[in-house]
Amino acid sequence: MKTRPELVARRLHSAATGPSRRNGPQERPSRGPRVQAEEEQRLVPRASVALDNLRGFVILLVLSFHSVLAYLNFLPASPYPFNSPPYLWRAFPIVDTARWFGFDLFCAWQDVFLMSLFFLLSGLFVWPSLERKGARIFLHDRLIRLGVPFAFVVALLMPLANYPTYLQTAADPSFVAFWRQWLALPFWPCGPMWFLWLLFVADFAAAAAYQFAPQWGNALIRFSSSATSRPGRYFAALVIAFALAYVPLAVVFTPSAWVAFGPFGFQLSRPLHYATYFVAGLGIGACGIERGLFGPHGVLARHWAVWLIAASGLLVVWMVLTALTMSNAGAASLGLQILDDLSFVFACFSSCFAVVALVLRFAGTQLPVVDYLKHNAYGMYLVHYVFVVWLQYALLGVGLVAVAKGAIVFGGTLLLSCVAVAAFRRIFRGDQIVGGRRANGIVTSSRRFTNVERVPEPIIGREVL
Repeated sequence: MKTRPELVARRLHSAATGPSRRNGPQERPSRGPRVQAEEEQRLVPRASVALDNLRGFVILLVLSFHSVLAYLNFLPASPYPFNSPPYLWRAFPIVDTARWFGFDLFCAWQDVFLMSLFFLLSGLFVWPSLERKGARIFLHDRLIRLGVPFAFVVALLMPLANYPTYLQTAADPSFVAFWRQWLALPFWPCGPMWFLWLLFVADFAAAAAYQFAPQWGNALIRFSSSATSRPGRYFAALVIAFALAYVPLAVVFTPSAWVAFGPFGFQLSRPLHYATYFVAGLGIGACGIERGLFGPHGVLARHWAVWLIAASGLLVVWMVLTALTMSNAGAASLGLQILDDLSFVFACFSSCFAVVALVLRFAGTQLPVVDYLKHNAYGMYLVHYVFVVWLQYALLGVGLVAVAKGAIVFGGTLLLSCVAVAAFRRIFRGDQIVGGRRANGIVTSSRRFTNVERVPEPIIGREVL
């Protein structure tokens, strides 16, 4: 008979070494898919999930923006001519008689910050991606991800998307006549795809800096890491950089002027502006998004209400100054123009970080509603413009109010874009191009430049677009 101490010792030994061979191996109870998903969700950092969800929100903003452009209150009574400068149909391909001023305010808000936010988010994971892949593989992957879709969409889908634009004012509605007019244009319209080639240029510049000037990465990380200890100084430096990048070009070229060289179009006032947002995102991402500025307890998430109030107020200031500038019809004083351009800088800055703050604060868990959208956001971005323009054209003669037409175009575009992406993925197995459900990566900071511990991160950690 064993004494009590012997029994206790044996039980402790059994707990430490596992089940005895006499009883055979014991299988762990199986876990269902729901339990496994919940455990995986707990392992993925909150900021990574929030930024991953932001992809779903952003694509909805893009689709809604283009869906209501035909119904803005300030548009002229008749469509813009197809073959006459300044070719404003590139921005407003369809002009409907149904109007609603609320759409003007909605689009003005998006125009202030949306594309700047795209460049900020796109820069977040560039440096970790370069660290993982190296410059050569990184650029190869970006060429496949950005260059191939750009060439395909611009060459094939943009003529199809702009055919209804031509039909609005055409004397000869045949496609042959349209094609002649298309080829006679002094450029090849690229539509929303201008973002892809500018982003590739930014990626190329980042890869060159990584390869040939690594000390630049160290300097950027040192500056970006100050956002945690001295956020006021960090944000002040960002605003100064944004102002220096935008205001001079906006004064010289005006805020709305565009230029195109073949299929490469861009807004003259904003290349450096977008570049500074890309670099800002690059620095934040190189420090690690799970700590510091974008951390779950960082200055953005903690002060989301302040950011929201500031963004709302600065947006109103920009709208008032822009209205005053436009009312003078080119006769506005230089001082008023500079004030207007500075107000854009502040409105863009505050709106970008307010959106990120709200997402970090309230969207830090996996949301089934946006799960499909975030995994198909890029593919939807590539194909949506065709559906937007054709649906707007189809509704020209329909007697509905602007809000109803905008809702129909948005809903139809969302549905058709999802179907098109699903069909492309099934037929061509194009996950590398349009994105899809892939395994989580493990990168939040650069091991070459920082000593921050790396943690799991969803696919947005490899690229936003």
